[in-house]
Amino acid sequence: MIETLIWIVVALVAIGLYLSWTAGRLDRLHARIDAARAALDAQLVRRASVAQELATSKVLDPAASIVLYEAAHAARQAEEEHREVAESELSQALRAVFGEPEQVEAVREAPGGEEAAMELAAAVRRVPMARRFHNDSVRAARALRRHRTVRWFRLAGHAPFPLAFEMDDQPPTALADRPGT
Repeated sequence: MIETLIWIVVALVAIGLYLSWTAGRLDRLHARIDAARAALDAQLVRRASVAQELATSKVLDPAASIVLYEAAHAARQAEEEHREVAESELSQALRAVFGEPEQVEAVREAPGGEEAAMELAAAVRRVPMARRFHNDSVRAARALRRHRTVRWFRLAGHAPFPLAFEMDDQPPTALADRPGT
């Protein structure tokens, strides 16, 4: 009788340890999602800021400046539920303005254009990496939250279900393939 009781206590302790470890893991994944989202937001704001700066620097022709400025401004001012669309439109505007290598070269030749082009190329390259890191974190948390144990014991608590950030982040070829950046 006592031996059975000991085995029951050992099993309950083992189950409790497993549940505690799983809840801790889920909590760490949610913290990682928050950190990745903050990094993604920072990269998106940086990209929009650099695009706005370039649009107002008189390095681009007036039509390209207007297109780029409006898209960057919309991306910076977008509310959270419309952010993905606004960021995708900024990506499309960047591809339209910097679609050809000649356009990038024209910017580079203007006074201060070399630094602006390098800064924009770096910002444009970092956004897909930050988005991929965020979405990988979301995917891992979703996979863990789908386990029956997590659902049955409500180990996720009241944390919102993690959502991926889906946007068009394809960089302009002329900026993404620049040597030395």
